[in-house]
Amino acid sequence: MKYAPYLKLASFFVALLPLTRLVYGALTDGLGANPIEYITRDLGTWGLTFLLITLSVTPLRLLTGWNGLLRLRRMLGLFAFFYVGLHFLSYVWWDQFFDWQAIWKDVMKRPFITVGFATFVLLIPLAATSTNAMVKRLGAKQWLFLHRLVYIIGIGGVLHYWWLVKRDITQPLIYAAILAGLLGFRVVHRYANETANKLDSHAPAPQRA
Repeated sequence: MKYAPYLKLASFFVALLPLTRLVYGALTDGLGANPIEYITRDLGTWGLTFLLITLSVTPLRLLTGWNGLLRLRRMLGLFAFFYVGLHFLSYVWWDQFFDWQAIWKDVMKRPFITVGFATFVLLIPLAATSTNAMVKRLGAKQWLFLHRLVYIIGIGGVLHYWWLVKRDITQPLIYAAILAGLLGFRVVHRYANETANKLDSHAPAPQRA
């Protein structure tokens, strides 16, 4: 793909725009009356957004036939981890001031934090094994099995967001619908492939002249 390096570079800088906007808002006092809450929630929202964007790469590739999209998937997944990590750090630092006892109580008592914490923990091995060297070290089958955790992570991220929002659940509902569509597409596509393979296996062999 001739323009793949330029597309990847452009995507990299575009993915940094949410963080740039937050930094600019902090410097210009443009984050509202509660900037800490604004930053924490915005980082979490973008983490979930990049996670769903990453999950959309394969369906888009299958629908468009544009295999160059696969070159962006790893980078987009790492950006999802980057924003979720900053979301977690902002909670630990600015909300709890590294009070690990209070943090642990929050994890144990508040369901949305329990799910959010578990989701972040599950993201760590995916980010740590994102290199080609780790694919070779683990083996393709084991690597693929591990990275299927992304589906559980997506569900956990949506639940975390849904349970966090107590009144207007419109936005979490939109994220849930997008995730359901992406996961549903995979199920349908896999079923269609299995059906096609079964039909091919039962098809009569061509006779020789």
